[in-house]
Amino acid sequence: MTDSVIMLRRNAKHVARNPTTVFNAVIFPVVIMLMFVYVLGDAFDVGENYVDYATPGIMLLAICYGLSGTSTAVSSDMTKGIINRFKVMDVSRGAVLTGHVTTTIATNLIAVAAVVGTAFALGFRSSGGFLDWLGVLGLVLLTSFATAWLTVALGLAAKTVEAAGIATVPLIMLPFFSSAIVPADKMGPGIKQFAEYQPFTPIIETLRGLLDGTPQTGDAIAAVAWCAGIALVGYLWATATFKKRA
Repeated sequence: MTDSVIMLRRNAKHVARNPTTVFNAVIFPVVIMLMFVYVLGDAFDVGENYVDYATPGIMLLAICYGLSGTSTAVSSDMTKGIINRFKVMDVSRGAVLTGHVTTTIATNLIAVAAVVGTAFALGFRSSGGFLDWLGVLGLVLLTSFATAWLTVALGLAAKTVEAAGIATVPLIMLPFFSSAIVPADKMGPGIKQFAEYQPFTPIIETLRGLLDGTPQTGDAIAAVAWCAGIALVGYLWATATFKKRA
């Protein structure tokens, strides 16, 4: 635990000193919120106030946009020799990975808080109660945990830092092919079915239901199942790759 806290502090300092990482992880999701809601919102017919519809999806976008920084940081650790230094020190090997995961979760919480604050400034209103908001926080943490482990695995598997950054592009783009921006039933054939059955759509719909005070059990079960599966795959892949490379 002590080693993990030290790694968290180390990674947090690296994030704070990298303007590009801060912009991608925190500021850019706010820019996306302003663009889709304030600039393009009137162009979308979703049957309700667009900021209320879009906020859950952009919360997920905020989680995904910070992932490239995690993968490149992990890859940098593996390729620049710092792992060799850790190997000769009294440092838990698991702390290296959990430090990156914890830093990603903390960054995601800040990004989501910035998006929610911007949403309220743009007119967002939630009908959810205290327990609903606790559910939102729990799902954000679970999604961040799952995607963080998968991203760490991608960073470990990449041979170069540049490849690690590119490896997260599908995760960053996936929310755009979900119900984040517009309902899936308004999409064309093929992409509609993909949006309905991909992992991020039930997560977004669960967040949307919680914020509206009307969560759907089916969406919630699917969201938790997807997060658990992604987290398990990411964890097993990351630990196996780390043992092999380190």
